[in-house]
Amino acid sequence: MEAEKQDSSLISQRFTSNLTGELRSNLEAEMTAALQTAYTQAQQAVRDAPVKNVDETGWKEAGKKRWLWLATTVSVACFVIHTGRGAAGLLTLLGGKIKGTIISDRWRVYDRIRLSCRQICWAHLKRDFQKLVDLGGAGRKYGELGLAATAILFHEWALYRGGGSRRALQRELEPLRHAMRDWLVVGARCSDHKAATLCGNLLKLEPALWTFLYKRGVEPTNNHGERLARSGVLWRKIAFGCHSQRGCRFVERILTVVQTLRLQQRPVLDFLYRSLLAYRNSETPPDLVGKG
Repeated sequence: MEAEKQDSSLISQRFTSNLTGELRSNLEAEMTAALQTAYTQAQQAVRDAPVKNVDETGWKEAGKKRWLWLATTVSVACFVIHTGRGAAGLLTLLGGKIKGTIISDRWRVYDRIRLSCRQICWAHLKRDFQKLVDLGGAGRKYGELGLAATAILFHEWALYRGGGSRRALQRELEPLRHAMRDWLVVGARCSDHKAATLCGNLLKLEPALWTFLYKRGVEPTNNHGERLARSGVLWRKIAFGCHSQRGCRFVERILTVVQTLRLQQRPVLDFLYRSLLAYRNSETPPDLVGKG
């Protein structure tokens, strides 16, 4: 008799657990549908934006490798989960015709964007220069020159952000640009392979190192994009990604909406509640990109 009770209890627990998982999945699917309009608004907003930060990080779907892409402005963020880290993923995020200026790292997929429409992240460059210093050898001096250039650039940028003029920023950094180009030419012929490769690559990308000097709204780092991408990184580490494509669509939309609302300093739960209510009642959902 006692064994039968235990078996019955076990079956009940399993049924309740499965039911809870099914209900959770159905609720996620419902919220995904409820956020369709908001997601479309965010995606269009970042695609049309004159300046945007772009980043990508690893993801998992049922244990298979995926990539979580992000494009963000100062007030809107959009996430896309894609099977690849190449051009198809970038175009899914930004559309077939990429508009505006892109702030990013030096991942090769961004080479399809015109140099005049790119800004290379100097925070990444600082780490690359430090690696040359740490390795020592013939390439060390080019790492030191890079770190010195980075320190000057960040100092002048801080002064500009503190109320300085763009003309003063250009006046202080244009000589640095010319000096850096000169030592990059020499460094590209360095006997140290890593230093030569880095210097040669930066020579090819040289105009994109300085876009922020001439275009308003462009920053010299991709820190804004990396900060927002961190929410996806934490989700992946805690939940190990998604189990299905439906789960990926939920992640895309909830991250897009939550991060956009936070950028706009708007209440998250209120927006999600109103979106779900509008979906269930076949009403117009709240506006994510506008005033709400």
